[in-house]
Amino acid sequence: MAPLWGRPLIAHVVERALEAGLGPALVATDDERIAQAAEAAGARAVLTRGDHASGTDRVAEVAAGIPGDGVVLNLQGDEPLIEVEVMRAVVWRCQQADAVMATASAPLGAEEARDPNAVKVVCDAAGRALYFSRAPIPHGAGAVGAPAAFRRHLGLYAYRRRTLLRLAALPPVALERVERLEQLRALHHGVTIHVVDAPRSWRGVDTPADLAHLEAAGARQREKR
Repeated sequence: MAPLWGRPLIAHVVERALEAGLGPALVATDDERIAQAAEAAGARAVLTRGDHASGTDRVAEVAAGIPGDGVVLNLQGDEPLIEVEVMRAVVWRCQQADAVMATASAPLGAEEARDPNAVKVVCDAAGRALYFSRAPIPHGAGAVGAPAAFRRHLGLYAYRRRTLLRLAALPPVALERVERLEQLRALHHGVTIHVVDAPRSWRGVDTPADLAHLEAAGARQREKR
């Protein structure tokens, strides 16, 4: 609900979701204020329980009421700059016969890699996630001549509905609790996560400083016009 460029943060995420044209935009929340802001932005709000351990669990509560086994795209409400083409690419990857879950990553500089709010991912040769961490992984990637570079995990997931419901029915695992990363529950239980390569990342709002940075960037753009 934090204001950004004259509107609540969630309104910008809803706008991006609608622009992607992938289907109905639903906002899962346990807060009436968020529900009202989401509907004002053009989404359909669905009120959920307030005791979910993660966003995946909250989205699963809504998905349980949707028939079929289509793809559910989970966008985090603090990603106002999320890119339409990345959303479409992640959904497309999850729709392929060999996939049940997908996400995305982008190049990350060595300095940013030290920020625990920037989640890192390491993949195998086929683009399947091996591990996610708030720590700088792989170790030594910032060194001169290192064989691998840092990749930042971008804040969106696509799941087959049955996979999403399966994950939500499982309790949080130790690594998930330690890292505070819900996707580690999927890896722990052998679910393959396909990672789409995005050409660049965007700035999410993890801290008040991130919000101030985006607000100032928007002001500079308006001045240039």
